[in-house]
Amino acid sequence: MNSPIYQTVIIGGGFTGLFTALHLAHEHYPRSVILIDKNERFCFKPLLYEYFDGEMDTFQVVPRFSELLQGSGVIFVQDTVQSIDLHQKEVKLVSGNSYKYSNLVLALGSVTGYHHIEGAKENAFPFWTQADAIALDRHLRDCLQKAVQIDNIEQRRKLLTVVIVGGGPSGVEMAATLGDFLPHWYAALGGNSTEIRVVLLNHGQEILEGDINDLLRQIAEKELQKRTVPIEILRGAEATAVHPHAIEYKSNGEVKTLPTYTTIWTAGTSTHPLIQDLPITQEHRDHHGRPLVTPTMQLLDFPEVFAGGDCAAVQDTSLPPTAQVAYQQGANIAQNLKAIALGEDPKPTKVNIRGTLLKLGVNDAAANLFNVFEVVGEPAHFIRQGTYLTLLPTPIHDFKATTEWLDEEIFHHHIDPHDVGKKVVQAVELVGAGVVGILVARKLLKMLGDEEKKE
Repeated sequence: MNSPIYQTVIIGGGFTGLFTALHLAHEHYPRSVILIDKNERFCFKPLLYEYFDGEMDTFQVVPRFSELLQGSGVIFVQDTVQSIDLHQKEVKLVSGNSYKYSNLVLALGSVTGYHHIEGAKENAFPFWTQADAIALDRHLRDCLQKAVQIDNIEQRRKLLTVVIVGGGPSGVEMAATLGDFLPHWYAALGGNSTEIRVVLLNHGQEILEGDINDLLRQIAEKELQKRTVPIEILRGAEATAVHPHAIEYKSNGEVKTLPTYTTIWTAGTSTHPLIQDLPITQEHRDHHGRPLVTPTMQLLDFPEVFAGGDCAAVQDTSLPPTAQVAYQQGANIAQNLKAIALGEDPKPTKVNIRGTLLKLGVNDAAANLFNVFEVVGEPAHFIRQGTYLTLLPTPIHDFKATTEWLDEEIFHHHIDPHDVGKKVVQAVELVGAGVVGILVARKLLKMLGDEEKKE
């Protein structure tokens, strides 16, 4: 008779998977933990734009899992998952290895969704991973170098035109980033920076429609026009085909062609293939095909399996696919795994949305704090970076003494949401936006932690 397997396997090293593993280590989880991801490095996706345009370094945005998990006791396996057998409680890898589990955490995230648009997968650039950022960087630099050597105006215009498909947060952040640094790159090569053209192709009439960043739409609209090269927004434009040197789209019932050597695809996501293949009935999935989980983050038919982040949907709850949601779900999954190991009942997850952050160009952003106050420009940029860097589980940004002093001076034991704007502005004037970014980030996380303790 085989002995029972008491180990937890986590599939996927994004925010949900990584933070589940780290919280288990912090909580002295009594069972072994294995984290499986096909990549060597964790990708801090909200800051991938900063890595792409050179604002931040590799170790900040795409650190190695081995470094993040050092000393945690978590076993990291770099491999690709081939199949998941929920009935046999086994995960099989492409390498031929397999792992039995007593508990499984599905944290696979989502994949780029091309929506069956002709040529999109073959000819458009996704922006999802470190490899995507590197590939796009090389392509754009190649286009600029060719353009500066070409006299033919029409050919040069194709090389210098970049089209981003999708007016959601990813598309807006990409357009704003390119609108700032592409002209700088081209001018450095001796080209005329005004020839750069960045086009945002939006299916609807409004950018950020139906997104958590919807409240920042007006700010985003204005900031997109303030870039080094103003962003052109084509509204009501539905992409119908992507070719190597052009994109076709339908507008007002007419199919039009826009010549370009660069199409970047940010038009939504699809359910991960491994999640699609799970033996879960359609009744226990949402309309995107993601499995439904209970408020405790467990699959309906397989309670030993937890799922969070983009690859699952909580019953009767609508949550945005953001880092702050995935981070909180990871922490809760870890707490529930420990509770089960100790013979206790798991507790429902309560996700607290503390505002939104949107990158709007190099050293520029918009922040909606506590849903009552908006910060724009460089202060918002530092708040955004500070918030995300505080989440990153490394000791590289230690402003502890300074931020604790500022915490006392500015927030004085508690935050009044209606006064936070004045406090932040005063803090920026006193000590600089960078430290304030860390301060606000830590205050957000402290409030989040206090809320979790109350549950």
